[in-house]
Amino acid sequence: MTTSTHYIGRFAPSPSGPLHFGSLVAALGSYLQARAQGGTWIVRMEDLDPPREMPGAADDILRTLEAYGLHWDGGVMYQSHRHDAYHAQIDAWLANQQAYYCQCSRKQIKEAGGFYPGTCRDRHLPATDSAIRLKVDQPVTRFVDQLHGTMHIPAALAAEDFIIRRRDGLFAYNLAVVLDDIEQGITEVVRGADLIEPTGRQIGLYRLLGHPEVSYLHLPLAVTENGNKLSKQNHAPAIDKANPNPALIAALRFLGQQPPADLAASSTAEILRWATEHWQLSKVPNTTAITLGF
Repeated sequence: MTTSTHYIGRFAPSPSGPLHFGSLVAALGSYLQARAQGGTWIVRMEDLDPPREMPGAADDILRTLEAYGLHWDGGVMYQSHRHDAYHAQIDAWLANQQAYYCQCSRKQIKEAGGFYPGTCRDRHLPATDSAIRLKVDQPVTRFVDQLHGTMHIPAALAAEDFIIRRRDGLFAYNLAVVLDDIEQGITEVVRGADLIEPTGRQIGLYRLLGHPEVSYLHLPLAVTENGNKLSKQNHAPAIDKANPNPALIAALRFLGQQPPADLAASSTAEILRWATEHWQLSKVPNTTAITLGF
């Protein structure tokens, strides 16, 4: 595990489809935030949910990043290779009663008001047909975002004992992302604003694990005119590997940077060199969503 104060950032896509413009914005923003500080930029594949994954998508994502000149440092971590680490931490929490088995259905939680009320906390249920929840005794209701300033999390959400392993045996995102960020020595997480809400839970995990929390920077989401986030689930079109410059320039402008008009005719390496030298976080729009105009 890395303990250096050197900046280490990452881009962590899920292989549920090819990269689209919204994921390019997240990749480019995290890349420039790292490179502008002379830091390390890592790619991690968040392949936690096989039913949602598309065959070949992980390799396609890596080839797309290469086509766009977004070259990462070191090897690629795959969450599917980290199950032993997730198991070990959950077993430790079960042993000290920081975690517990829960058999509540989504319907029951909805009927209880939409937030899990701790029904199974002290029932000592068996492992069979159960999810595993983490006891939240010290809710995190606010954090400082590097772009947006102080962000507030609804108290009911912050206080909820949340799932760390699903009933079907799959590990939860919040658990995996924190353990992986610690393992890789990540110092700042740069990602889309759709992940603001779980940030409180993740900070709580750092504190529970006795590890210094990272800083967070949530970039604006690219949304369509009807307000939908560009996503693989919404069938957002894949970005073009054969002609990366237009999307690269568009992503820079989306992030508030002002590339000169003639830069579009340069190589991807030259575009990224200019972008790294001129990267200014203060120019990134201080909003959680931007409607695409193309």
